[in-house]
Amino acid sequence: MTIADNMAVMVEKASMIRKMFEEGAKLKAIHGAENVFDFSLGNPDVPPPPEFKKVLRELVNDDTLSHGYTPSPGYPHVRQAVAEHLGKEHGIEFAPELVIMTVGAAGALNDILKALINPGEQVLTPSPYFVGYNQYCFVAGASLETTACDAKFHLDLGKIEGDINESTRVFLINSPNNPTGAIYSTEELAGLSDILEKASQKFGRRIYLVSDEPYRKITYDAEVPSVFQAYPHTILVSSYSKELSLAGERIGYLAVHPEAEAAELVAGAAAVANTMYCVNAPSLIQLAIAKLQGVSVDASIYRRRRDKLCAGLSEAGYEFNVPEGAFYLFPKSPIPDDVEFINRLKEELILAVPGVGFGAPGYFRLSYAVPDDTITRSFAGFQRAMEKVKPG
Repeated sequence: MTIADNMAVMVEKASMIRKMFEEGAKLKAIHGAENVFDFSLGNPDVPPPPEFKKVLRELVNDDTLSHGYTPSPGYPHVRQAVAEHLGKEHGIEFAPELVIMTVGAAGALNDILKALINPGEQVLTPSPYFVGYNQYCFVAGASLETTACDAKFHLDLGKIEGDINESTRVFLINSPNNPTGAIYSTEELAGLSDILEKASQKFGRRIYLVSDEPYRKITYDAEVPSVFQAYPHTILVSSYSKELSLAGERIGYLAVHPEAEAAELVAGAAAVANTMYCVNAPSLIQLAIAKLQGVSVDASIYRRRRDKLCAGLSEAGYEFNVPEGAFYLFPKSPIPDDVEFINRLKEELILAVPGVGFGAPGYFRLSYAVPDDTITRSFAGFQRAMEKVKPG
């Protein structure tokens, strides 16, 4: 085989998503983009806050602006700004040395998994889970294993306790969750903390909690509790892709709890991994976000869209849990084969993502990071697709 055997497996897994995007492009070329209702991508379309452009203009007009390499972990003053903001948000004093600026949350996950995982060790995550976790674990040489959630897509602590084993090195959570929109409660995190501490003692090695939180500022009916308050051996990874609508600028960070076991060593290893993967995070956007701590997009826009989409799909007979955060709806497929139902939706020029890609066959994901008009005009198609698969 021309490419590596294990890479061939990853290419095959990615082919479904790639094929979906290609077919979507064909439909738009045939019918016009405005007549195709594309709910497939989680690409934030709410404009960045006005403060962002103001800061950017100030930076590009500054004659002292440098475009050279930055220190691999990031500019010291940027790390300081992030550390101070995290300290206020979580009630914990962070040293900037425990913050690493990264190429988005994806870069942060790649860095921390490479820092913590020996080849063959296990990352355990609740299912449904973000599709990218397969790739990040592959890069780290880790085995991605899943533990089932409850019916509301919240943590099932009994299952987690039973599924952790001597190979588990990292427990990875994503809250608010992509694809379900679930936000794990303070009580859930406290229970998870107890389980991770007991398992660490039982197996004689530290199990770290990695919390993936790029949607932290996009919430509706519940606040996101502090993982740092729940469990000291925690690494938070995040980005400004959603809270500032800067997905294409690729800027994020990881932060190690100051009381985590070997905290400085963990942060140092992640910084070395950052050097290997990308040298440094984008310098201009580092400078920008240092001035934008605490600023975020207007989440009420996503709330309005969530409510509109939920109302329309409920009327059409779809079953789902109302998302508490992020900008995804994860309805149950009206037929067991979610891929087949996605094809039925495609006949109505509606693009969605099958749940099997998130480790949850029988469901499908809709991103409502789309114009309100796209949501409203799609309802007739959702209704027809449902009618086609109704028995009798």
